[in-house]
Amino acid sequence: MKYLKFLLTGILFGIILTKSEAISWYRIYEMFKFQSFHMYGIIGTAIAFSMVFMYLFKTGIITNYLGKKVFIKEKKKGLTKALIGGIIFGLGWALAGACPGPIFVLIGHGIFPILIVLIGAVFGAFIYGILSKKLPH
Repeated sequence: MKYLKFLLTGILFGIILTKSEAISWYRIYEMFKFQSFHMYGIIGTAIAFSMVFMYLFKTGIITNYLGKKVFIKEKKKGLTKALIGGIIFGLGWALAGACPGPIFVLIGHGIFPILIVLIGAVFGAFIYGILSKKLPH
């Protein structure tokens, strides 16, 4: 019962992605061809909300589910790493037609070929876990 709030948050997230058409391959295609502002507006809104929530986490106004302050480790800034990671993420997004967030929503909608993308994402995370100690961070 204590995990019910996480399930409800996930369901709400899926509804928002569906209603905003963020799971639509055509919307993603339009975005990568710079034909529509729709997805950029969604991403911009997500960034704005993230900035507010990061501030609330850092000030201790919002705590984790155990009531403890969330500690956010500072990351080293690096343009090259951000560009390479962004390019890899964008290429994967463009090839798959979905970023990691909507994968489960698409499965819930009965679009089962996205299972290939899910398997690839899990495999990629597994490989990263193996190689992470050898990669420059």
